[in-house]
Amino acid sequence: MSSHDVLGRTEGGDLRLVGLTKRYGSFTAVDDLSLTIPQGSFFALLGASGCGKTTTLRMISGLEDPTIGQIHLGDQEVTDLKPYRRPVNTVFQNYALFPHLDIYENVAFGLRRRGVKDVKTAVVDMLNLVELGHLAKRKPTQLSGGQQQRIALARALINQPQVLLLDEPLGALDLKLRRQMQIELKRIQTEVGLTFVHVTHDQEEAMTMADTIAVMNHGRIEQLGSPAELYENPATTFVANFLGQSNLIQAAVEGETDGVVTVSAHGQQLKLDAKRCRSTSGKIILGVRPEKVQIATDRADVPAGFNALTGGKVVDTSFIGVSTQYLVQMPSGEELSVFEQNTGRTIQRPGTEVVVYWDPSQGFGLEGTQDIEAGADADEEAAA
Repeated sequence: MSSHDVLGRTEGGDLRLVGLTKRYGSFTAVDDLSLTIPQGSFFALLGASGCGKTTTLRMISGLEDPTIGQIHLGDQEVTDLKPYRRPVNTVFQNYALFPHLDIYENVAFGLRRRGVKDVKTAVVDMLNLVELGHLAKRKPTQLSGGQQQRIALARALINQPQVLLLDEPLGALDLKLRRQMQIELKRIQTEVGLTFVHVTHDQEEAMTMADTIAVMNHGRIEQLGSPAELYENPATTFVANFLGQSNLIQAAVEGETDGVVTVSAHGQQLKLDAKRCRSTSGKIILGVRPEKVQIATDRADVPAGFNALTGGKVVDTSFIGVSTQYLVQMPSGEELSVFEQNTGRTIQRPGTEVVVYWDPSQGFGLEGTQDIEAGADADEEAAA
C-alpha cells in the first residue's frame, strides 16, 4: 500500500520552516526559525522546557498557527492547512490509544476513517513492524507502557504520513525501557524511511536516535549538526553545558603557530588546535569534556605534549561502576570534573593533590564573552 493509495497524494520532500515565529502577547516562543529537515531523516529538536521546541512541533502539525512564517513540505506550502489535511501524524507521550478498541482496531482506526475497506494486510504488516502481532486482540490496558508506545507508533505510521512528529514519546517510560525503545524507534525509522521529527529534553535520547540535532534556546536554534559534531565541537557555552558536561576555563590567547593556539590559564600555558577554536585572539573559554581528562599524582607521569594543570586537589570521589568521577579544585577555587574509566588504576581519595591533564587535540575554544554557566541551569531544569 503506497502513500498515494492511502492519502491521495504523491511522495513528499524536505520539510522546510521559513522565518517561523510564534508570539503569545509580548512573549516570543519561537523566534524567526528557518530550518530544512531532509526527507527520510531522523531529526531531533533538543532543549529545556520553554525553549520553543514543542511549539515548533505544534505549528508543523497544525495545532498552532504561526504568527509569521511558512511551513513547506516538498513543493507544497501547508502553513494554512487544517491538521487533518496535512500529511503529518503525531505520537504523544500519553499515547492516546482508544481503551474500548483492541490493538488491531486501534491500528486500523486511521485507515477505516479514510474509508479504506481492506485493512487487514496493512494492519498485520504494521503490527509485525513493531513486533506486536501476537497481541492484536488485547486491549490497551493489558499492555505495558513500552507496548502501548509501539502501538501508538504503529497507528500513526499506518497512515504513511510524509512526516511523523514525536512529542517526548518516551517520557513516561522507565530508564531501562526508554533505552530499549530508543534503539527500537531508530530501527523502525530506518526500516520505513519516513521523516521523523523528535522533540525531547533528553540529550542521550537525541544523540542515540537522531541523524541531526537542533539545540534550541529561547526560541532560536543555538547550534545544528550531527550528535558527534555538537558534542565534540560545541559553538557556545550553552551547547557545551547542555549536551553533556564540560569543563570551561577562562583563558587568554598568547599566540598561534602552525595551527596551534597557545593560551594561558591558572598561570600555566595550554595548547589548542586552532581549527577547534571559535576565537584565536584576546580572551577565550577553553573547554574540555570530563571523560577526556585524567589525573596524576606526579607531573612526571603526564605524557609529553599533553596539557597539564598543577596544584589541584581532589575534593570529591564518586565510584559509579564503569568509571570514577572526580571533582578537582584548583588553587583559584575553580572546580574541574574528571571521569576516568575503572581499568585498575588507584582511586584517588579526597584531599589528594593531583595534576589534571589532557591531549591538546581534545579541547575546544569558545568566544570569551559568553557566560560559562550558560546551559547548566537549563540542563538541570530539563532533567527535573
